[in-house]
Amino acid sequence: MNIAIVGTGYVGLVSGTCFAEMGVNVTCVDVNEEKIRSLQNGNVPIYEPGLDQMVSRNVKEGRLHFTTDLRECLDNVSVVFSAVGTPPDEDGSADLQYVLAVARTFGQNIRKYTVLVTKSTVPVGTAKKVKAAIQEELDRRGEQIPFDVASNPEFLKEGAAIKDFMSPDRVVVGVESEQAKELMSKLYRPFLLNNFRVIFTDIPSAEMIKYAANSMLATRISFMNDIANLCEIVGADVNMVRKGIGSDSRIGTKFLYPGCGYGGSCFPKDVKALIKTAEKEGYEMKVLKAVEEVNEFQKSVVFNKLSKHFNGDLKGKTVAVWGLAFKPETDDMRESTALVIIKLLKDAGCNVKVFDPVAMDECRRRIGDSVYYCNDMYEAVLNADALLMLTEWKQFRMPTWSVVLKAMNQPVVIDGRNIYDSGELAENGFTYYCIGK
Repeated sequence: MNIAIVGTGYVGLVSGTCFAEMGVNVTCVDVNEEKIRSLQNGNVPIYEPGLDQMVSRNVKEGRLHFTTDLRECLDNVSVVFSAVGTPPDEDGSADLQYVLAVARTFGQNIRKYTVLVTKSTVPVGTAKKVKAAIQEELDRRGEQIPFDVASNPEFLKEGAAIKDFMSPDRVVVGVESEQAKELMSKLYRPFLLNNFRVIFTDIPSAEMIKYAANSMLATRISFMNDIANLCEIVGADVNMVRKGIGSDSRIGTKFLYPGCGYGGSCFPKDVKALIKTAEKEGYEMKVLKAVEEVNEFQKSVVFNKLSKHFNGDLKGKTVAVWGLAFKPETDDMRESTALVIIKLLKDAGCNVKVFDPVAMDECRRRIGDSVYYCNDMYEAVLNADALLMLTEWKQFRMPTWSVVLKAMNQPVVIDGRNIYDSGELAENGFTYYCIGK
């Protein structure tokens, strides 16, 4: 089976590579010539464990191809996935210009029945706009070529994207016709060997499922952070509270871990977009507005604890930051708590030393040389007055505290992800702060 995927960002490249791994002949398309040349030379532009080896293997075996022109492969494919970006506009709504551009190119060039599948996260109602754009181009050509549109939202977690694609909880496919359903069933049939579910829905429901899922997870995070902040005030331990409510089978334990706020490419953008979609329909998403408000506040909690410890006098203090990416196993810093914290530290007159296993180059690209980039986690704490732990990378979980203590000017640790044991830190001579305790 031959397919094309337009967009070689995170979703497009991972999806295309995984389809190729399952025996599908895949052509990945991107207008960025430099990126395509890089991929053709075996260089993967994003960090995702295992992806570079999988790309190289499938290119070598002739199942994965790269081009800058969708027209080159349209005649040979039965399905085109649109995985281009949908960045938020200034008002938070999703920008669909790239999605509609793909639809227009599709309509200008198809010569046989083909399905255009939206993989990007898009607001409910986007499929209607995509279908109209395709039909408009066909009418302009004076052609009556059959086509279908479909929605196939992705549910990939950065750092575990390959596993998520190859062994997903579920695959959601929104279709309008039996022909499109049969084609998508054929495409996903190899994955059925792993006994996962393909859920077929109407297209608006498929579009909504993606936003609703991410918004629910964001809600659980913000709810737990709100509870954590109250725990500190009333003298409760949020870790005990989390275990207590998580043992209820109706609630469960996932996404109930308090911390210093969520970030990344999905949760912040999708929550904003769903709020905007509702506003356009005259409805207010009160819960999601609160979710967003709590999360923005939570990103400053670690800084507030630091400021309180030093009685508001941070000027000239040297602060070490462990972790820059919004979560482990990625170099993605979009909406990262670290960006908020670093700005607050710099505005307060601090000297900032940072270390992250993979996000150093991304940080330098975003904020330049306004901070000191360290070669390892122990260099970061050298002569530091405080250590802020913001991303729970595995290598940060069991530091040699005696080395850290000896290196620091003042033994202050503020744990934004609650990964350390307060008793152990106290025994080692540290003043320790965490979230919700």
